[in-house]
Amino acid sequence: MGPPLQSRFIDVDGIRTHYFDVGTGPVLVLLHSGEFGASAEITWEFNIPALAEHFRVLAPDWLGYGQTEKLFDFDNMWERRVRHIAAFLRQLRVAKAHFAGNSMGGSMLVTVAAMPDSPWPIDRMVIASGGGVAPENEARRILNDYDGSREHMRNLVRALIRRADLVNSEDYLERRYQSSLIPGAWECAAAARFRMPGRGGASAPRPATYSTVPFETLLIAGAQDNLRKPGYADEMRREIARSKLVVIEHAGHCPQIDQPDAFNKFVSDFLR
Repeated sequence: MGPPLQSRFIDVDGIRTHYFDVGTGPVLVLLHSGEFGASAEITWEFNIPALAEHFRVLAPDWLGYGQTEKLFDFDNMWERRVRHIAAFLRQLRVAKAHFAGNSMGGSMLVTVAAMPDSPWPIDRMVIASGGGVAPENEARRILNDYDGSREHMRNLVRALIRRADLVNSEDYLERRYQSSLIPGAWECAAAARFRMPGRGGASAPRPATYSTVPFETLLIAGAQDNLRKPGYADEMRREIARSKLVVIEHAGHCPQIDQPDAFNKFVSDFLR
């Protein structure tokens, strides 16, 4: 990890929004994952410095995460987050950008890309461990049922990451744990997992097919990802006409963390 990233804040439609803005060149928007304690810094800290050598990297915290204002829209939080990112980019006068998303960020990105009139100014995009089917298994339960304890955060990190130096690092664990304790952060992450009794299913929309995605797409999957259905990325590659798939060995649900050098090179080569 390089030197600490410098935080920036902007008022987006009355919402105090935290983001990183590093580098020059074509704009690359990084959309972080959605586990308890997630943020732009935690998801992308091993990638921003390298990618900023080629791009102007914008990495915002989603509504309810990191240092962005903690609010939740029970009418339609998914749509609220989509509109917030669109407004954020308009305010920064971004007319066209590459996008990359991990996990929740990737799932939201590919769903927005499949819309007939995408509200985001997508040029090319990278989906890392996003989209497809998320099976209900033990790893998923660990992510969804976070109780705010250090021990549970330790198990959450083990479910997400394969890098032994991070899994066994008390400092890394503490950083993620403290991020999950930011006032309002647990409540916003937990609210996204609420289900009305008898309703079931995911609250976020998922397109019936990804065949409507018109953008050049790089799919990146971790060979040891236990939070996605086996073979999901192959199915997405077949559906998205202008796509290619890279599977990174010795990586789980966060290939950009487990194998950052390989991830950064794949992304830079594809977008350049």
